[in-house]
Amino acid sequence: MTLFTPLTLPNGTLLPNRIAKAAMEENLASFDNAPSQALFTLYDTWAKGGAGLIISGNVMIERRAMTGPGGVVLDNLSNLNLFKHWAQIAQSNGAQCWLQLNHPGRQMPKDMGQTTYAPSAVALDLGKFSNRFSVPQAMTDAHIETVIQQFAHSAKLAEDAGFSGIQIHAAHGYLLSQFLSPLTNKRTDQWGGSISNRARLLLLVIQAVKAVVRAGFAVSVKLNSADFQRGGFSSDDATAVVQMLNTERIDLLELSGGSYEAPAMQGEARDGSTLAREAYFLEFAKALQQHATMPVMVTGGIRRKAVAEQVLSSGIDMVGIATALAIEPALATVWQQNETTSPAMPVIRWKSKPMASLATMAMVKYQLSRLSRGKPSQQRVSPIWALLLQQFNNWQRTRRYRLAMQDTQKGK
Repeated sequence: MTLFTPLTLPNGTLLPNRIAKAAMEENLASFDNAPSQALFTLYDTWAKGGAGLIISGNVMIERRAMTGPGGVVLDNLSNLNLFKHWAQIAQSNGAQCWLQLNHPGRQMPKDMGQTTYAPSAVALDLGKFSNRFSVPQAMTDAHIETVIQQFAHSAKLAEDAGFSGIQIHAAHGYLLSQFLSPLTNKRTDQWGGSISNRARLLLLVIQAVKAVVRAGFAVSVKLNSADFQRGGFSSDDATAVVQMLNTERIDLLELSGGSYEAPAMQGEARDGSTLAREAYFLEFAKALQQHATMPVMVTGGIRRKAVAEQVLSSGIDMVGIATALAIEPALATVWQQNETTSPAMPVIRWKSKPMASLATMAMVKYQLSRLSRGKPSQQRVSPIWALLLQQFNNWQRTRRYRLAMQDTQKGK
């Protein structure tokens, strides 16, 4: 088996190779949260780059629940033609394209102006940056049921638009991940306590999605291998959830890790130590893969062909690549031609870990913005400049979002 060996999914469809463009939040939607020309240009670039699977950045299931400004929302039929165009472009070179469906829970910036909901009223702990997020309201049973139906509705719309699958985001500290973690889920009802209760929402979301889409439509899950926080979602919890997912017959399980509070997905542990080696979730994934009956993908720091091949030789089925594809979108084609390259962003070693995390994300989004305008990436961008530019763009988009939401409220 090589990186360019096709992979047959449990639903019977075929991925042309074992390289996936993993999700990165683009913040490139139009001002009404629809797919934009910028996204079309960006995904056309990735479609030509040779990856067998392209997973979108966050697509929100509810426009009042956003991970940030400039996000795409798929909650009704109003922009379906734009989603159809997006699907056609992303799949124009033979790859499958899946929409990553997400709900932020408590990880929605306060300045978005919306009420924040979570399993329990547990605020984010980001030190002096904690005030950028509201203390969430604990969800009622009715609100939880609404979220389940919203995931299913968005998945059906994704299928109608022509995408070949969806990924349910249950990692990185977003809503489904919040239910899984005992640090953020303090409930004593059927949704909290034991890992079977904490996983109930994820399983019901999968079941609701599979009930409304055709058999050949891929349903996948992104799961933390661990939260990397003391007392949080542990590797034992992850093992238990993987065993539960086996009965749901999902098509791919992507393993990652971390959250806003412990951004391990960027190569940082909770104590700020660098997870220096590539494929830094591989050891966790190898342990969990022993319990999985579905194909497994590992994402996190992979940028060299030799490391990607090592991931496959360890028994993992697929390699997820994110930042490296923001720098070199044709990386899969380059590797297939046996050329060597290892695109990477400069490591930020600022004293403030939250600021370093924000700057890292800003540098990646800077590359995505350049690609979306048909320009090559600029690997050595100043992290301070990227962060300032990102903050300005966020301010501008947040202002327009709040005005749009006010107009919507008045329309009611």
